[in-house]
Parts: sequence; structure tokens; C-alpha cells
Amino acid sequence: MEHIGSAMKRVVKAPAFAERYEALRKEVMDSPGVQQFLTDHAEEVDKSVVDRSLGKLYEYATASHDCGKCPDLAGCVNVLKGLEPKLVLVRGLIDVEYTKCRSKLVDEELRSVSKMIDSMYMPKDVMAAKLQNIDMFFDDSRVKAVRAAKDFLNVLDETGELPERGVYIYGPFGIGKSFILGAMANELATRRIRTVAVYVPEFLREMKQSIQDQTLNDKIDFVKNAQVLMLDDIGAETMSAWTRDEVLGTILQYRMAEKLPTFFTSNFSYDELEHHLTYSQRGEKEAVKAARVMERIRMISTPLRLDGENRRGK
Repeated sequence: MEHIGSAMKRVVKAPAFAERYEALRKEVMDSPGVQQFLTDHAEEVDKSVVDRSLGKLYEYATASHDCGKCPDLAGCVNVLKGLEPKLVLVRGLIDVEYTKCRSKLVDEELRSVSKMIDSMYMPKDVMAAKLQNIDMFFDDSRVKAVRAAKDFLNVLDETGELPERGVYIYGPFGIGKSFILGAMANELATRRIRTVAVYVPEFLREMKQSIQDQTLNDKIDFVKNAQVLMLDDIGAETMSAWTRDEVLGTILQYRMAEKLPTFFTSNFSYDELEHHLTYSQRGEKEAVKAARVMERIRMISTPLRLDGENRRGK
């Protein structure tokens, strides 16, 4: 029986194998990254090192670098998705180590940013909004809204501190008020400011149910302590005296006292919202309590009317 060593030598010396080996070696040596590595380590790497490390060099040469061969992170062609090989010397041989590629870093940054936003009952498309996508040519009120948002962000960027007042955006149904809140939340997230965005009608409904499972105080604390709070569609709910005073009033009182900025959207102006808050679900008129809630809203926000036509039906 032929010795295994002799058999291997015979196979390696076979013309077909030798041709494939030389083709593979040429492909490896033609790689700009390999050439650069060999130039940088000319004193440490000779032909024998290259031959013994050819498998690792091939792994490097055939991989995608700087995402050049990949359509996106999901379509990454590398052995380890989202990672690209880098050549290194380890104990006299060439090896590869993997580092995160550009697409992977961008994806992680986006995931990190998304974690800075807690959305409660808000539509996904709203929470994906961007300021640059707001159509400011539609009417002047949108220009004012975007300017107010940018003024808020500029103060944060210049001072490192959040302004005490948010913006109370009001106007007709379906004109993009919530979209502006979502865009603002995303801008704040890129600055590592944690934002809680809440769809008020659904939130208040849940608060009633939370009494039974004893999570009421935890949920109120979570909302009231947000670095930036966004209350969407306030006034669209059927208000009871309890949700007005014990839930909404408690949250707003805390934020006013702690000087924490709060953003609102509503179909109502300040005066219209006060009228809405005056009458409880049972038809009771409680003007003083409504005025108390409105005082807090006025203290932590600046009103801005948004105009336009209803786009939701389009």
C-alpha cells in the first residue's frame, strides 16, 4: 500500500492540481489588501510564510471589504455577516481577525438610537418620521413648526441642556401633527435623549385597567420621569375627573416642578382644551380643576397652530 505522504505528494504534483493552486495563489496575490499587507510586513513575511498562510489569505481576498460586495447587511456575503476580515501576524503566520463592517456599525447605531425612544400606542410610521421629510412648502405653519423644533434642538446642542418648554401643536385632524412629534423624537434620540411618546386616549384607557393589576403607579412614574415627554392627541379622549386630575394632572405637575420639557398635539387650542377638560364624563362642570391642568400645560409648552388639509384620506 502506498504511504499517505507519498500519495499526497503525487496529488500535489499533478498538473490539474498545480494549475488550480497557481490560479488560487494568483487570485490571492492580486488582492490590493494582500499586496499592501505584504509590503507593510516585508521584513517578517517570506514566500514560505505566504504558502503556509494561503488559506487565510484566500479567506481575506475573497471577502467583501468596506461592504463593496454586499447590497446591505442582510445580504452580507462574508463568512460572518456584518464582519470583515483583517490580516494579522500571529506567531510567524498570517491569520485573519474579524471587525464590524460599516453596515454593521450603522445598523447598531440605528438600533441604539431606537432604544432611546419608548413609544406607547403610537403608530410605527409616525415613530419613523424624520424632520427633513416634512413638507415645508405646503404652508407657512409647517415652516414655523420645523423652526420651533430646530430651535429646541439648537439650545440642546449649544448648551447641552434641554429647554424647559416643549411645543403644543394644535390644528385640524389628520394634517401631520403626530408626524412632527415622531420626527422630533428621532432627532432627540440621535442626541442620546430618552423620549417617551404616548398616544393619550389609549394611555388613559389603560390607566383605568392598571388599577386592577396594580401597575398604575409604575406606569405613571415611567411617563412622568421621561427626559422628554410627548403627549399625542390630548383632548381626543373621553375625560373623567379621575384621569384628568389623578393621571394627567399628576404627570403634568411633576414635569412642571422638575422643569422637564413636554410636547403635545391636539385638535384643540389651549382655550378649547380647557373647555374640554372642564366637563367630566358624567357631565359635571369643574372649571377650577380644568384651569389647574391648563396652567401646567401653559407652563411647560408654547402653542403653535398647524394648518393644512387632511392627508389621511389620501
